[in-house]
This record gives sequence, C-alpha cells and structure tokens, in this order.
Amino acid sequence: MSGRFRASRPRGRHLAAHALVAAWLLLAVVAAAVQHDLPVARWLAVHLLLLGAATTAIVVWSEHFAVALLHARPPGGRGSAVRLAGVNIAAAGILTGVWADRPLLTGAACVLLVTAIGAHLVTLVALGRGALGGRLAPVVGFYRAAAPALTAGAVLGLLLVDGAAGPQWYTGLRLAHVHVTLLGWIALPVLGTLFMLWPTVLGVRMPEHTTRAARRVLALTGSGLLVAVAALVAGLRPAAVAGVAVYGAGVAVAVALFARTVRARPPVSSAAAWMLAAALGWLCAAVAADLVLLAVRPLDEVRDDVAALTPVLLVGFVAQVLVGALTYLLPVVLATGPAERGTLRARLESGRLWRPVLLNSGVAVWALPLPAPLRLAGAIAVAAAGIAFLAVLVPVLVHAGRAEHRARDTEHRERAAARRPVLWGTAAGTALVLLGVLAANSGGGPGPQDTAAGDGPAGTAVTRTVAVTLEDMNVSPARIEVAAGTALRLEVTNTDSRRHDLKVDGGPATPMLGTGQSHTLDVGRISEDRTAYCTLPGHRAAGMTLDIDVGERTGAEHGDETTVEADAHDGHIAGSAGGLDLSAGFSADWRPRTADLAPAPGGTVHRAELRAGRTRVEVAPGVTQEMWTFGGSAPGPTLRGRVGDVFDITLVNDDIMGHGIDFHAGSLAPDRAMRTLEPGERLRYRFRAERAGAWLYHCSTAPMLQHMANGMYGAVVVDPPGLARVDHEYVLVSSELYLGTPGSAAQVAKLRRHEPDAWVFNGIAGQYTERPLRVRAGDRARFWVIAAGPGDTVAFHIVGTVFDTVYKEGVRLLKPGDPGGAQVLDLAPAQGGYVETVFPEAGHYSFLDHDMRHAEAGALGTIEVSE
Repeated sequence: MSGRFRASRPRGRHLAAHALVAAWLLLAVVAAAVQHDLPVARWLAVHLLLLGAATTAIVVWSEHFAVALLHARPPGGRGSAVRLAGVNIAAAGILTGVWADRPLLTGAACVLLVTAIGAHLVTLVALGRGALGGRLAPVVGFYRAAAPALTAGAVLGLLLVDGAAGPQWYTGLRLAHVHVTLLGWIALPVLGTLFMLWPTVLGVRMPEHTTRAARRVLALTGSGLLVAVAALVAGLRPAAVAGVAVYGAGVAVAVALFARTVRARPPVSSAAAWMLAAALGWLCAAVAADLVLLAVRPLDEVRDDVAALTPVLLVGFVAQVLVGALTYLLPVVLATGPAERGTLRARLESGRLWRPVLLNSGVAVWALPLPAPLRLAGAIAVAAAGIAFLAVLVPVLVHAGRAEHRARDTEHRERAAARRPVLWGTAAGTALVLLGVLAANSGGGPGPQDTAAGDGPAGTAVTRTVAVTLEDMNVSPARIEVAAGTALRLEVTNTDSRRHDLKVDGGPATPMLGTGQSHTLDVGRISEDRTAYCTLPGHRAAGMTLDIDVGERTGAEHGDETTVEADAHDGHIAGSAGGLDLSAGFSADWRPRTADLAPAPGGTVHRAELRAGRTRVEVAPGVTQEMWTFGGSAPGPTLRGRVGDVFDITLVNDDIMGHGIDFHAGSLAPDRAMRTLEPGERLRYRFRAERAGAWLYHCSTAPMLQHMANGMYGAVVVDPPGLARVDHEYVLVSSELYLGTPGSAAQVAKLRRHEPDAWVFNGIAGQYTERPLRVRAGDRARFWVIAAGPGDTVAFHIVGTVFDTVYKEGVRLLKPGDPGGAQVLDLAPAQGGYVETVFPEAGHYSFLDHDMRHAEAGALGTIEVSE
C-alpha cells in the first residue's frame, strides 16, 4: 500500500487556519525575542506556541486526517469553523486573562476551551460511526486520546494560575500540567500522524505491521502518561518514574518502526524529512532526560529543572514538527495541480539545508548549561530560523489567497463562504492577544516612582498605580499616603528568594508569588486607612506590612493602635497574664517526651527524614497550642553518631510556609544546603561529622527567632572518641516557651520584649516532674544538655549530686579521678555538652535550670532513684 496521503482538501478553510497558525508563530517569536527583558514574556512565548499555533494546527489536521484515515464523510464546514474559532478565542482569552490578571476572563476562557475541545472529540468519535475505515484507522485513537489530555491540562493550568489548590500542591500540579500538555496533547497526535506522514514524506510504502505497532504505541504512551500525571499530582515520584518509563517505551517502539522505513532514495520533501527526524530525536532526548531527573532528584528540584527541557520540547520537538509538517502538507492542500504543488514546495524548501542546521544547533546551545552569552546566541539562532521560515510561509499563503479570490465557480465560492467564520475567529483571536499585550503594558512598568492618571474634572476619580516590592521580609514602600477617593492599584513584585503574597485587609490578595513573579491588585477607591500584609504565618509580625493612609493621618499612629489591640487580645487568650499553673494535671492522653538517649547506631552513614510541619502539642499542664516542628515534635528527633560518620538527612516541607535547616555539627557552604524550601519541596542535606560535641540544629528561614521559638530545633550528638559506657544516658534540650498563635503580632511582641511564658526541657514545662526519670542507686548517668534558646542561657544542676565529669563545647573540663567537682553545666544559646554523676542513694533528686526564674517557670524535673 502506498504511503502517499490523498484526501479532499477544503482549501479555503485550511488557508485561513494556517494563516492563523502563522500569526500565532509570529507572536511567539516576538515574545521570545523580548523575554530577556520581560520575564513574563517567557510564559507568553511558550503558550503562544503551544496554546496558539500548535493547538490550532492539531485541531485542523487531526480532523482532516481522521476523515482520510477512516474514509469518512467530512463534517460540516460551518461546525468545524465554529470549533476552530472557539479554540482560538479561548486561547486568546486565557493569554489575555493571565497577562492582564483577570481571573474571571481566564476562567471563562478555560471553560470555552474545554467546551470546544469536547466538541472536537465528539466529532472525532462520530467520524468513526459507519465509516469504511482503513489500514491506519487506529491512528485516530491518538487524536481522541489527546483531547482529554488538553482538558486535563487546562484544568491543571487554571488551578496553577488562581492558586486555588494551595501552595502545597504547586509542584505536583505544575509538573502534571507540563507532562499532560507536552506529552499528551502535543506529542500523542504528532506520533499518531507520523505513522502516516513519515512514509509519505519519504515516498515509500508503509511497513506491513504499522497497524499493530500503532496500537501498541498508543497503549504504552496513553497508559504511561495517565499513571505519570496522576502520580505527579499526588506527589508519588516512584509511580511517576514508572509512568514516564512506560511512555518512553512507547516512543521507542514508534521510533524503531520509523527508522526501519528509511530507504536509500531521495524523499519527496527533504526539508520536511530532516526536520521530522530531528524532532523525533529531541523528543527521545527530552523523555530520557525527564525520566532520569524524576528517578534521581526530588520533585521540587525536577520542577525547576524542567525549565532546561523547555527549549528542547517546545522548539526542538513541537515547533520543528509543526514547521516540517507544514513544509510538506501545505503544497498538498493549497495547490490545485502538480505544477503549482511543485512551485509551492520549492518556495517552502528554500534554505532547506541551513534552516534545520541553524534551528537544531540553536536548540542544543540554548538547552545546554553554557554561559549566558552563548545561550542567548542559541536563542537568537532559533529565532532567526523561525523568522526565515515565516519569510517563505507568508508569501505562499498570500499567493494561495490570491488564487482563492480568483476562483469563480460555485464550489469555490461555497468554500470561501465556509471559511468566513474561521477568518472572523482568526481576527478576533489575534486582536484579543494584541489587546491583552497592550493592556498589560499600558499601566506602566514597575519602578521606584508612582504613576498617576485621571487628573480630570472635579468628581472624576484619580487612579494611582504604585509599584510594591516584597523582599527580605519587608514590603517596599512600607507606607503609601493617598487622597480620599483615590482608586489604588498595586503592582506587586516578589524579588525575594522565598514565596510571599500580599493581602489588603478586607480586600483582594495576590496568589503566592515565586521569585520574580508579579501580580496587580485593584484595591479600589480608598476612603479609610487600610493595611496590606503577607499572610504567611509570622511574616506580618516580622514587618511585612504596607500601610495605606488617607490624608494627613500618620501610618505610625494607625499601626500602633492595631498592635496594642492585637497584643491585648492575643495575650488574654494565651493566659500569660496570670502565668502557668504547673501544679495542674496534664490531659488523660498526654505522653511525655522521652529523654532517654540510645547509643550511636552501627554503620558510618546515618539516614533520616525530617518533615517540617505543624503539630498541636500539650506544652504545659492543660495548655495546648500549635507548634512548628521537625518530625512532628518540638524539639525534633535527636540524631546520634560518631566522629567521621556521615549524616544523610532529607528535609521535606509539609507546611504552608517556607522552612530550611541548619546543622551546627556540619561544615559546608550554606548557600544550597540551608536554603528555604517552599511548600511541597524537599532537600537532601549531607554532611560529615568531623568534630565531637552536643550540637544544635534549627530552622534556617528568616525570621529565625520565630521559627526557633515555635519549636523548630533539635539536637545532634556526636560521641567523642573513647566515650565510656554508662548505665543511663539522657538528652535534655533547654528552650523558652512563648504561648499564643505562632507568628501572631502578640507572640512576636513577646519575643522581641524577651518575655517567655515558660522555660522548658524537651519542649514541655514540668513534664519530668509529672513523669520522673528513673535510675538505681549507684548507677552512673550521663546528661547531654543543649541550649536551644533562642535567647536564654541555661545553668543545668541536679540537686543532691556533684558532677565528676564535665564536657562542654568539645572540651573535657573535668573527668573522674580529678580532685575537683562541678555543680553546674552553664551553656549559652546554641552551646552543648554533657555531665556525669553517680547517685549515692535512693531518693528523689530534682534537676533544674539554676536560674530560678527559669526553674520556677517550668525548667525543672525529677530523677527517681530506687534501691
């Protein structure tokens, strides 16, 4: 059977559709050319190419090929035109809505896109009913499977844009969106079409087993993609790896079949053949790289690394397949005879040697981790190749358009009438995109100065736009004064390395903004003083506020009033005015934090996973509050090893705000290891314990005062060489306790005034008075003590004993056999050590912080010594 494709060609409709594809490509090239100056243009360039050009081409050609492959009657031209117009208007609406920050427009456009693609799917299914079918009829299954993929991609994209799912789902949603869009909506129809198009371009017969191979490829790629996308949304990395591996196996089956089709004779279109082959190579490379990244790196890091694969997939695969297919198909569709087909093909293949070389070398340089000037040169090469193709494409479309207008017979006039809705859709879609670009830029870019508009007649509202920057736990400017009645717009940009948002009290809020992301807030008319702030716990109290003041009233007065009211209210709730009642009983289900310290485990590598999150803890008798924790407890789990051992720690951020970790026991550059993890991210922290001691670990995210005071700290014990065995070992982490809502203004005010509600050992006031530690008379006990602070020292003492061993900050100050003794182990914040003693007789021995203010407020316990 010949691989050449023949089908009826509704020339006018295809001409209009491909004019639209050219318009989308042109806009994408323009956006790509300016992306180094305007970060959001990168997003726009990607979606102009995918949502605009590629989607339009897929909708047109999948329907066209389905008719030919199924030997079915073509659907009505008007219905096809309406579906195509709907897709393009929806794409333009989504781009405009996201660019101009119009959530309602974005949501409505997504609904329109899903509706149009649903109608497209219904059409593809209906074409198979009663159709004669053909050898390659199974290829239509690729087109049908791609439609739900775009629907899923649109829903996931909408969740990402409006932040409705919450920041903890951001990583999984973004990865799922990228995979289902690129590997589903784009790659599936391309792979299916190549079963027919590839031998057609080569001018050879299809292999006999093409149909079986097509079914096998669809089963593998479809099932693999479904598993991968579901796993990415759920954050299940192993399942995602398995899904991508199955998908890759399907691609490999297809590529193997295509390779066996190549013959040693000139193809019908050499330019199309080279570009389609190169595109398949980039697809294989991208899927392989994606599989490796998912297999060896956490999802939050893969999310960032996907950016490096963007030029490979978008330009090397998507754009190159689009250009290669158009190079071959346009002469087939637009020409009225062999002579005109040859003329059009010659025009489209001009530069067939240097254009693919320029495009693919540019993609390679752009994607590799090379210096910025070289990568910019690669991007310029890609843009040059794209402009060169448009330079030959546009005259071909113009020539075909003129020929169409010269047609006089009834059939051509009917076709011309059928394409008018498409042309109107084309014009509307392109106009919406251009209007969106103009609207997004008409408000003025962010800068150090304010911009104002509307100095009109009396009674006309003045609109004022202010650029606001979020950085280093500050909002800049921190105060804005506006006249009453002013319509205020805030252009908010996050330049910090951590995610932030900005909410106007009683008004609108931005989504969570990553580094470099921006959002516009329409606050509306200002008639009274307002406050805007970051909603992440503790960030408002740390100073991330913006006062919006009316008239001459000062922001300081307004802020002071708010702070005093909040302090009084939160303080009353916390019950700090009357102090803690340590004589009260703990709740029935309360359990103390064990102080027992197990010996250092065997082996030289110690692995642990710490999950940052929130846990409600009974921090004193009858007093429960939320704590920020590592591993579900405050303090976090105690880690132990020996000098020379390696600690391999995985930190997972399960919280709604950023956290990091700092191990004092390790020595390494803090840039990456101690960076802040956004919600859902994970980090592998690996260090070698070169020095012995009792070490502190704590959250490394600012403001550290709040993160540590709310429970994010723990101990690492590294045994000194030759450490003798004792009968009992305990670890006691000393810290302050601040009651109240973590991160609230009232709690932060207490932190800054240094007014703890209690001092505690191992996070709970008075717990070892309720549940004493137990030893026998004559037993030797070792007490490891670490001062977590965050601001106070500790003077550890056991009533009725004398310490005969003191080890502090890596130095043995006293050892058994020395004539002297010690009564206190004194530690500044972040210091650690241990003491040893032998209990002479049965009885009850109190241990405490010998700063009696601390002891009386919770830093005490009992050791029960039996015979």
